[in-house]
Amino acid sequence: MRRTLAALALLVSGLLSVPGLAGTASAAPAPDAPVALIGVPGLQWSDLGAEATPNLWRLAGQSALGSLSVRTVGRVTCPYDGWLTVSTGVRATVGYYCGEPPTPEPRGAGAAIASYGYLHDVAGEQHAGSLGSALRAAGRCSVAVGPGAALALADRTGAVDVYLPSAAQADAATLSRCPVVAADVDDLIRPYLAGGTIPRVPETLGAARRAAAVRAADAKVGALLAALPRNSTVLLAGVADHGSDPHLRVAMMRVPGGAGRLLGAASTHREDTTILPDVTATLLREAGVEAPANVVGTPWTPSRDRAGQVAETAASLARADTAGQTVKSLLFGFFTALAVLQVLFYAAVFLLLRRGRAPGGIRTAALVLASLPVSTLTVNLLPWDRAGDPALAHLGGVLGCALALGAIARYGPWHRHPLGPLTVVAVVTALVLAADLLTGSPLQLDSVVGYTTVQGGRYYGLGNIPFALFASSVLLSATVLAHWLIGRGRRGPAVVAVAALGGVAMILGGWPGVGSDFGGVIAFMPGIAVAALMIAGRRISPVKLGAFCVAGGVLVMTIAFLDSLRPPASQTHLGRFVGQVATGEALDVILRKLYAMLSTLLSPNLMPIVIAAGAFLVFTLMRPETVTAGALPAAFERSPALHAGFVGTLVSGVVGMLVNDSGAAVLSMALALAVPLVLTAGIGTRGVPTREPVSRPLSPATT
Repeated sequence: MRRTLAALALLVSGLLSVPGLAGTASAAPAPDAPVALIGVPGLQWSDLGAEATPNLWRLAGQSALGSLSVRTVGRVTCPYDGWLTVSTGVRATVGYYCGEPPTPEPRGAGAAIASYGYLHDVAGEQHAGSLGSALRAAGRCSVAVGPGAALALADRTGAVDVYLPSAAQADAATLSRCPVVAADVDDLIRPYLAGGTIPRVPETLGAARRAAAVRAADAKVGALLAALPRNSTVLLAGVADHGSDPHLRVAMMRVPGGAGRLLGAASTHREDTTILPDVTATLLREAGVEAPANVVGTPWTPSRDRAGQVAETAASLARADTAGQTVKSLLFGFFTALAVLQVLFYAAVFLLLRRGRAPGGIRTAALVLASLPVSTLTVNLLPWDRAGDPALAHLGGVLGCALALGAIARYGPWHRHPLGPLTVVAVVTALVLAADLLTGSPLQLDSVVGYTTVQGGRYYGLGNIPFALFASSVLLSATVLAHWLIGRGRRGPAVVAVAALGGVAMILGGWPGVGSDFGGVIAFMPGIAVAALMIAGRRISPVKLGAFCVAGGVLVMTIAFLDSLRPPASQTHLGRFVGQVATGEALDVILRKLYAMLSTLLSPNLMPIVIAAGAFLVFTLMRPETVTAGALPAAFERSPALHAGFVGTLVSGVVGMLVNDSGAAVLSMALALAVPLVLTAGIGTRGVPTREPVSRPLSPATT
């Protein structure tokens, strides 16, 4: 094991030397033009059109275009929270209030927000005023137009330099007084307000009223653009949600050379998606001001390649919102259906196998069931978001992919070997996830087992549920290889193979900018170690298991520390966590994730999978002949390496449940993949003559 850890250390040091993974510092250029932020809360790409919004459409033709994920702390981002996030440079919320920003009180040419100290003393937003204070410290005055803009540009005392109550009062003389301008165009959000707040019920605003609100906002944007200096850098952002459902919002950046390009940021690792704290970082960069350390966003960056015509790009960005909304709407139903299928499957196995009936049908059903998780990823290779009914197309694609993979595994030339079908599903799952990580996670994005930019929990890397699938599939695939090596009398190389394949997958899953999965490394390490030690014939003790969990924690903190040494704009959340440890903010992060993990233990569509699979395994061990007619014990007797891989999978699943905020979802997906696959191997083993040695190589010829 010491040699394995040394090899992992060499891999880490080698990855650090790869140019593509190293951060590069970039100094903010000196400002040569004013910068203006126009915030239009609630604006989304489906609102825009050449005739409906001529001013916004004209600006789109001059700008780089992208989607803005406005997720802050709650599920829905209110205008107050959105503008406050621009002020702080981190996800922020005012708490109980979900509505418009406060109206400032005029003070000469400027204004001040009354009781601004509330944000610091009561709401706990210690970074409120970061943007305005940074601008003032650098000698940059600013003009705020409207309450939201005043909240964004106010310093830590709540004061703004120049203030206009509304965009209708903006004129060229006032907007040219300072190099930084922010304007709040709230026409689109106002129809959704009831009593000053956004109701937490589905949107009821009709299409006609929304179109009228969009036209009013477009007219004000046009007036602002006409009044701004001609050489201004213009940022336009839909800084908040409307109604009760989150959406992706509009992001535009008018800069020289930006027209016809996509707009992204290093924070999301996507060339067409940005987040709200990126607005803060972009304003500061364009103003030639260094961002405070607490700003977690990175500046907006137009893509290198042209994206095409405005209409085509706008339609693509609108489909991205549709995809996210579709997946979000399917989550509860999908996991509920998966839980029901799992419970019915184990009940059928118990009833049929104990009577000696339909082992072939059970094997086929198990393979299709185990193919469902990876099929939720491969479906994104299909253009389901272009269908007339995206939800139906998505579900149909998932089912079709699962049936296809299950059929290939069940009836391919490898089907006669007990481990053949298992190997196909496990290897395909592992390779799909590895390829996805190496190509920027396009398959996990807008996947029911992955994440969506609409919800804004993660934008790239290895999600918690995909981690469970990745760890389980890699461990099962590696132990099949170990089975083959042991059959050739090479137990030592078998141990090395499991440790090496598992170690590479673990580093891939945890490396910043690739997998960026903090808890996954902690959970993967003990699973790999347990599987390798069992194959080596070593004893496993609670002390050793705890030590490997600690080793995983040390490894991921080492990776996080190395990430923190990079420039702030190049760091991922791993590196920023190191900074949070130093400032004491890490405890809040840990407690928030602990609460999220504990809440999953009451999930009605996750715990049934855990309970059903757990009960199935317990009764299988206690009464193997009664529950599975000896199928699982037969599989483990034939392949001790498979037994080791299965135990390692369970260890990673349990530890992953405890250290990730997705909690029960991690263990449930590990079980949903591993148990049906191991059962297929056990059923296949029943048809193999018992005289066949356990150590025979894995190949169709062995049967």
